[in-house]
Amino acid sequence: MDRIVKLASMKAVVIFTNSSCCMCHAIKRLFYEQGVSPMIHELDEDTRGREMEWALSRIGCCPAVPAVFIGGRLVGSANTVMTLHLNGSLKKMLKEAGAMWL
Repeated sequence: MDRIVKLASMKAVVIFTNSSCCMCHAIKRLFYEQGVSPMIHELDEDTRGREMEWALSRIGCCPAVPAVFIGGRLVGSANTVMTLHLNGSLKKMLKEAGAMWL
């Protein structure tokens, strides 16, 4: 858990994913298309990935990936992020976190 908190606060946007997950790919692409350069942690390529995935599920990420953190705070998984994007709240959050300037 401590590792997740530490990693999540290292950059304005941090996404925990699995490289073979199609929803993870879609969420990463959404951020790139917004002009945001998130820090990506591929849990299936990390030796402690299973442990971190378990910790993400314990803090409320269901499914555990993709798990999006903005400004060091957990935003949620794909459904939450897409809802925020569609209602216009995501851009505001990204601007407040310093991840985008437009």
